This record gives sequence, C-alpha cells and structure tokens, in this order.
Amino acid sequence: MRIAADGTWFYMKTPIGRPALVKLFSSVLKREDDKYYLVTPVEKVGITVDDAPFAAVEMRVSGSGTTRAIALRTQTEEWVEVGPDHPLRFEKEAGTDGLKPYVHVRRELWARVSRALFHDLANLGEVRPVDGAAWFGLYAAGTFYPMVPAAEIEGLM
Repeated sequence: MRIAADGTWFYMKTPIGRPALVKLFSSVLKREDDKYYLVTPVEKVGITVDDAPFAAVEMRVSGSGTTRAIALRTQTEEWVEVGPDHPLRFEKEAGTDGLKPYVHVRRELWARVSRALFHDLANLGEVRPVDGAAWFGLYAAGTFYPMVPAAEIEGLM
C-alpha cells in the first residue's frame, strides 16, 4: 500500500475509491521510527507514505487575532483544531522557495495542508517578533505559528 503526496491511498498501484475503506485503514495507521504501518491486533504491515499520510482539505475559521480558532478537516473526515495538541508547522520545499504546511493529526501523524488552504492561511498572516526577529505567520488558539522570516516575503506584499 502507498499514500501519495496528495493524500490518495493506493493498493497495488490502484487508488482506493471507497472513502469508508480509507477511513478504516487510517484508523490503524501508526508511525514508528519514521516508518509507517497498518497495525491490527494480529498483524503489522508496512506502508509507503510519499509525504504525509493525511491531507487537510477543508478549513473553518472563527474569531480573529490571538483568539482565532482554526479547524482543519482531513480527507478521512477527521477534524482537528489548531492548537497545542494539533500544531501547525511549515517546512521549506526542496528545490523551490515555497513552503509546505502541515498540521498534526495524532500519534506522530501529520496532514499536509492543501495549496488552496495554505493560501487561505497565508491571508490570515501577520508579521510578529519571534526571538528578536520579524516573522510572518499566523495566530491560532493564542499561539503564533511562524511561517517565514518577514524579510523573505517583503517583496511579495
């Protein structure tokens, strides 16, 4: 089995078309030492994950500023609210100047935030000091999530 970078699950190189089956498999997905497994009481099967096992495909925002609440839905219908248990992280994309955004789902499993939602998150962004430097990022549940140093985006704004 394989999970593509866009969150599509494959079995024997064929996409799994039944969302209920993907949801079932995702419920027994575990990560151990940077490897992924489907773990049931009777077996443990390795699975290939191209990037992140989940994709964040829908977003709800309420409030503003430091009290803003952001909830993200994965392709498996799991909602997570950004905060201490479900932080955001942003990584530089290899070979480009772009960023890859992620949200923690559970047990060391992350969802890559879709490009469309990333644009929505960036629209909520602002510049704030972090360790004495200006960073562009966004607030959710009282926490500032830095994306990039503000100097890197000044020409874009």
